[in-house]
Amino acid sequence: MSNLVNVPKNGSLANTNSNLNFPNWSSWLDDIFNRDLPSVFTSNFNTGITLPKVNIKETADAFTVEMAVPGLQKSDFHIDLNNQSLSISTETKQENELQEDNYTRREFGYSSFKRVFTLPESVNEEKINANYKDGILSVHLPKKEEAKQKPPRTIKIS
Repeated sequence: MSNLVNVPKNGSLANTNSNLNFPNWSSWLDDIFNRDLPSVFTSNFNTGITLPKVNIKETADAFTVEMAVPGLQKSDFHIDLNNQSLSISTETKQENELQEDNYTRREFGYSSFKRVFTLPESVNEEKINANYKDGILSVHLPKKEEAKQKPPRTIKIS
């Protein structure tokens, strides 16, 4: 029996006929990080706002964007218009502190989102307005006069 190892042309020293399965570096790291770790290591650190749901309605006179974002204040929102792009975003920070005799516990919370919408050319950008009520942010996007639907009319034949 020989102690020499056959080296294939690709230069690999892996013995394909061997029953020994030594873990490679990558599988060893995967094994360590996929074990049952305490929930602090496996939890989703994004405890803030996820991307809010949006409804977009169109009428003859306007578009309305409604966004479900409960628990915020009017002052938390940033609504910007730039080159026919309407962006709605928010950023909130929260800090809680509990002090006992022999320890202090501080928790920080941070949440944010940003949604961007490309506006059609038919929107009258000068008359856009927004309001926030009962957890719903509503952005009213009126159409330009020339883009509004005209009521149907009958044309008489002469």
